[in-house]
Amino acid sequence: MSTIVLPIAYASPLAYWVPLAKGKNVIWEVHDHYDKQTYRNRTYIHGANGKQMLSIPIKHLGHKGHQKYSEVEIANEFPWQKQHWRTLQTAYRSSPFFEYYEDDISPLYTESFERLMTFNTKVNQTIADLLDIHYPKDTTLSYNKNLTQQKDARSWANAKEKIPVTTPKYTQVFSGKNGFIPNMSIFDLLFNEGPGSVALLRSV
Repeated sequence: MSTIVLPIAYASPLAYWVPLAKGKNVIWEVHDHYDKQTYRNRTYIHGANGKQMLSIPIKHLGHKGHQKYSEVEIANEFPWQKQHWRTLQTAYRSSPFFEYYEDDISPLYTESFERLMTFNTKVNQTIADLLDIHYPKDTTLSYNKNLTQQKDARSWANAKEKIPVTTPKYTQVFSGKNGFIPNMSIFDLLFNEGPGSVALLRSV
């Protein structure tokens, strides 16, 4: 079975979850540099007005140069957790499964996290547990620019590029108003389809 190397994202878009749901061998990239405008500190949900971004503020270096993603710290002086949770409540309160999962998801927005990668990993592990999907623990041992033995999906972190993976279509809370918006955050599928999310991810 081929192995795919994935970046660690915030409440990852659905494309990330297709190989996870299908039981593919996944290795998480933990030695990459932090880049702006990626899914590392942002996720997109489907709100009343369409595609809506949730962005985690980070502490920037006081000098020029690259910073390792694993070392990036969250700027917790901003009330981002409270804002994100309120936004999720507003967008998904009327979804079929929000109340079913909110007691499991809400602690993610009250517990304090220092590092971005730690928070993102906790979010994705929590969702994987709720969906009964195996969450791989294997990580890269170092950064290898050119992967030859594994599928390189690290570019999927770029929020401005389309990820070349077919994702399932399902009923979204505001699809009647805005139409279907593909490849939203896993939150969108979880709250709209609940336990049926896994079968949808495996169907594509």
